Amino acid sequence: MRRTVAGLLAAVMTASMLTGCGGGSSSASGTQATTAAGGDSAKTESKAESAASTESAGGDKTVYPAGTITIYGTGQPQYLQEYYDAWLDAHRDIAPDVKIEIVQTEGHAQSREKITMTALSGADDDLPDATYLDPVNIMDLSQAGILKDETEFLQPYIDKMVDGATADATVSGKIYGLPESVRPNVLFYNKDIFDKYGIDPATMSTFDGYIEAGRQLKEKSNGEVYLSYISPSSKTWRYWGRRGLMPQANARIWDENGAIVIGEDEGTKMAMGTLDTLYSEGLLLKSEIMEPALYDAINEQKVATFYIGAFWDEFMRKNCQATAGQWRVMPSPEYESVGKAGAPVSSYFCIVNKGDNVYAGLLEQLWKDFTFDTESRNTWVKSMESQNAPYANPISLEMLQDDFWKEPSDFYGGMSFREMEGKCLENGATNLVVTPQDAEADEIISSELENYVAGNQTMDQAIANMDKNLKAKIGQAEIIK
Repeated sequence: MRRTVAGLLAAVMTASMLTGCGGGSSSASGTQATTAAGGDSAKTESKAESAASTESAGGDKTVYPAGTITIYGTGQPQYLQEYYDAWLDAHRDIAPDVKIEIVQTEGHAQSREKITMTALSGADDDLPDATYLDPVNIMDLSQAGILKDETEFLQPYIDKMVDGATADATVSGKIYGLPESVRPNVLFYNKDIFDKYGIDPATMSTFDGYIEAGRQLKEKSNGEVYLSYISPSSKTWRYWGRRGLMPQANARIWDENGAIVIGEDEGTKMAMGTLDTLYSEGLLLKSEIMEPALYDAINEQKVATFYIGAFWDEFMRKNCQATAGQWRVMPSPEYESVGKAGAPVSSYFCIVNKGDNVYAGLLEQLWKDFTFDTESRNTWVKSMESQNAPYANPISLEMLQDDFWKEPSDFYGGMSFREMEGKCLENGATNLVVTPQDAEADEIISSELENYVAGNQTMDQAIANMDKNLKAKIGQAEIIK
């Protein structure tokens, strides 16, 4: 009898708890590889052999050839590897000798760059079989014809997923990514800190209230407690800008024709003005995110909130256990003049066009089960929780109604983080329009913000320089309908 993915994952989870391993997995040794994708014998298998191996067996199923599927991933891919390995073990009838290897990259931009350079060199065999990407990098690779069109495959599933799940992977009416997660921008806050200083967290429902809460914290703590943080690197634009304040303020980089308007855009002035107020008034701790110094400050109760994507949960659980039970989550503050909550942040699983990608069908089936198989998904999440490891809310509407996704969390003082994350998707702002020029634009904009954080220019100067340099280096963006 074929074993279930859930059963296999349950065994892995039990082993993890027995060994007391806080961050590894049973397959972690195979996930840190950085070798080129073309190093497996499957890459040299002839097209004829591949075709023969994938012929219908008994007329009702496809058996895939032996080899290694290579996937580009970011962050901590060893935890996804746990699901992949269990899934493959449960599907040996169709993939008897198939392995999955996640090659870790530093981010979606690096994945895009590696894939682009490999494709330009003509080395199709060295391309990964799939990659995780965000909308900006999907735009670039889809325009180059490197990503598989998933429009037809996804049609039966679109109505079964949360609203807008495929929107950010849609280019010219075609969908180039399988939705992996849709997560809102939220506000994490330390309830104990707010109780200590007599500040009502409910006042942070607006950005004016959020700023005022920071001022009170600074005053009442004699400058010991910061409202939040600011990064000296590109992450300020990523988390405070593109994924945060800008969409909530209805800000624009480009107009509807692709002309650069960031220098005169009122939404940009409002969004970046908020950041300027927070930083110039000393309400933000200057620290790189995801680094020990910031975690130390959190554990010492020196940082009270995080206005950031729901993904931050995994880093808090793993690195800030000294404050377990103190944290709560609420929707992002809103601009009263706009009235929109935090914008959703989407990630996609994209299959690469590489000649005859014989594993494309297998990867689509894997995505389908990860997205809609309630038992295996819940079992995997339990394993992730036992390891303080990353996971995301499902995008399946049916799965979200399962009581499992409403269970309370000790880390959040009995609040159901998962249920609140789902609620925070409501009334979300619309993300910035994505163009093929956005990867380059992000670098230009981020550089000016980095100079601002470093104290080398005012925010007004930063915005003016964004506008000037975008016009000089890009000129006009291409708006893809």
